[in-house]
Amino acid sequence: MQQAVVDAGRPLPQLTDPLEVELQVSAFVGPFADNEELWEAVVGHLREVPSRRSAALLTALGHLLPGRPGQWAEEAARQQDRPRWDLGGLTFGECWIGDRSIDAGYLALLCSYAYNDAPHAMVFMIDEISGGLTRHAFLTRHVEEALGRLKQQVRLELITSEAAHWLLSRSYDRFERRPGLGASLDVHQTRLVARRRIRLAMN
Repeated sequence: MQQAVVDAGRPLPQLTDPLEVELQVSAFVGPFADNEELWEAVVGHLREVPSRRSAALLTALGHLLPGRPGQWAEEAARQQDRPRWDLGGLTFGECWIGDRSIDAGYLALLCSYAYNDAPHAMVFMIDEISGGLTRHAFLTRHVEEALGRLKQQVRLELITSEAAHWLLSRSYDRFERRPGLGASLDVHQTRLVARRRIRLAMN
């Protein structure tokens, strides 16, 4: 598994889009994010074998992994060259919420972000009937189009970024305690991307 993680970092130095970096790493790393033993070994190996791939993977892991593994990766990344992309340039935009708990049983939440001048959004469907679990989560670069489609389905209201991500934090906590309750594949693949935004907003 350690070798598989290192191999998954092979394309990262060639990428220029920080969002693409987040998505690739989140999709592969997500299922093992809480395995401290694995990340201790991976970070140790990448520290001992400096390269563009090691630097890129350590930088991405430092931003995306939760807890101590993220701290280990962040510290190790400082000892190597920076990649071409910058995950530290993420900014927060507007957040919108729509409640269809009466007729459809879910909350729709759209949170917008940007890297430099390139916007993107994450759209979440939170199942109110099943205790506020995140059922669907997808990422789009077409923010206005996604917002327009949501407005056709539900009455949306602006919500502060802090309130939106607090709601997401509770929802993802429930999802992670009960991961077998039928969340879509997109929830799993984008979990670390969403979790990173939750941490930044809550802090």
